[in-house]
Amino acid sequence: MNDSDPLKDANSLKDAGSLKDADSLKATAHERQNPATGAAPGAAPDNAAVVLPRLGFFGTLRWAWRQLTSMRTALFLLLLLAVGAVPGSLFPQRPADPAVVTKYLQDHPDTGPVLDWFKLFDVYSSPWFSAIYILLFISLIGCVVPRAIAHYKAMRSQPPRTPRRLSRLPEYGTLEIPAARGIPAGEAIRDAAAALKSRGYRLEIRDADGDRPSVGAERGFTKEVGNLLFHTALIGVLVSVALGGLFGYSGQRVLVEGDTFVNTLVGYDTFTPGSNFDAAQLEPYSIQLDKFEVKFDRESKSHYGQPLDFKATLTTKSSPSSSAQQQDLKVNSPVNLGGTSIYLVGNGYAPVVTVKDGDGKVAFQGPVVSVPSDGAYTSLLVVKAPDAKPSQLGFVGFFLPTALINDKGVAVASDPDPFNPQLNLNSYFGDLGLDAGQPKNVFTLDTSKLTQLNGRDLKAGGIVLSPGASYTLPEGKGSVSFDGIKRYVALDIHHNPGQGWALIFGVTALLGLVGSLFLNRRRVWIRTGNHADGRTMVEYGLLARGEDHRLAAEATAIRALLEKRWLAPGAEQAEDSNGAQSSTGRTSTGSATVSKDQ
Repeated sequence: MNDSDPLKDANSLKDAGSLKDADSLKATAHERQNPATGAAPGAAPDNAAVVLPRLGFFGTLRWAWRQLTSMRTALFLLLLLAVGAVPGSLFPQRPADPAVVTKYLQDHPDTGPVLDWFKLFDVYSSPWFSAIYILLFISLIGCVVPRAIAHYKAMRSQPPRTPRRLSRLPEYGTLEIPAARGIPAGEAIRDAAAALKSRGYRLEIRDADGDRPSVGAERGFTKEVGNLLFHTALIGVLVSVALGGLFGYSGQRVLVEGDTFVNTLVGYDTFTPGSNFDAAQLEPYSIQLDKFEVKFDRESKSHYGQPLDFKATLTTKSSPSSSAQQQDLKVNSPVNLGGTSIYLVGNGYAPVVTVKDGDGKVAFQGPVVSVPSDGAYTSLLVVKAPDAKPSQLGFVGFFLPTALINDKGVAVASDPDPFNPQLNLNSYFGDLGLDAGQPKNVFTLDTSKLTQLNGRDLKAGGIVLSPGASYTLPEGKGSVSFDGIKRYVALDIHHNPGQGWALIFGVTALLGLVGSLFLNRRRVWIRTGNHADGRTMVEYGLLARGEDHRLAAEATAIRALLEKRWLAPGAEQAEDSNGAQSSTGRTSTGSATVSKDQ
């Protein structure tokens, strides 16, 4: 050791975990300094100017890359991404509901434009959110790849060399094998290696034929594997989300009993494509709503009338030439068809209405979707007949599944089932504003440019119809009839090619996180030697990388294995008359002493 560099030896001992030995060797190195100047040989004088090298352009880029790919930056960006997603749930988002965003801007003329400038109504497609997303993606890749390479090299390398003073390690103990056992140091170190290997350690025996052979062992590489797996899975989740945003799509469709939906662009009521969506992605499947059933609570007094189950019976065809299949669609039980998931998100009643114009011709006929507004299915509806002559006709009203007249003489809904259905309408005539080619909301009617024919405040009164009844409009404008009732469902259709991968990577990330949290990396060294009186002296030490509250238990388990291998046969001779084994560790052939120093 005289020719070696003490500081280098100190750093090596630090790797082995013996910090106090490192300090003592550093002190030895300082003692070798020049006593006249107090500086190490070859060191610069204290008054010498320190000139720092310039980073330069490439050095600056290297420094920026190291900062970006550090684990601290990756965690900060992950937190920033979570914080950046918060406004997406606080403010309405334009892709999901542009009408709500428009109303918000109208109601908040001062703050609305400022929020819109910061893209808080388009959070997930905003430049700042995309920048965080991309930086996190790059940071994780730049962090995981070097760590994976370093870990691979560490797994292929040999365990670190045996420290000179094992007594400085956090867990330390000694054993004495009596001379009568006849176990030399070389055989003892091989026995110790076998015991460590049985506990999953990878090991290396040093100086097996020397006076003081030793074995170095370590395990727990799975901890770092779990850590790398967690971060790699996070990259996979980001890629999966990006894949869904680029090639996925979503749409909504209201389907009345007996109607059929075909998976084409014109078949959707609303459609939101991904950034790289192509109409060729749409699989030509079809869905027909045969029947929709709702089961309401009729037994409980406190929850009477509340829905218990919704079931839509569908006839589906995966392609025009394929055979029809019958499937049931329920809440939280979607139907998967053509690479899409079809969810049941709403339902209601669709009264069948026929409107005839003043010439007696049918201007409108069919089910009208009504929008429920309460638990009793009080539903608002609008009927538009732009083909009526000589004036276009429009109707606004509400549908009551079970009508009941209250104490004020007003009809209200008392039950969601259609026990006493009633249709209440107000009628209008004039220009509906549909001929200009501008799209209009089918659930609203602009009455500002229309003339009212019927209403509670007018002489003609309102229109009240039961199933099968009809009403003749004033001034010869035509008639309206209530022909029957159908049900409808609101479908939410999603296609996300990255959804399955996101689930796989999410589960993988969870498994990796569990492994990185609950597995520990440990190192063990055992050294043996022969005493002059024939005894074999054994000492062992354990060191953990990071915090490990189970290190003491591991030391106890290893000591138990060594005692069983070397001392148990002799200890059997010390059994008492009841067959109980003595725990003193003393045998008839000699004494075995076990000590443990902290």
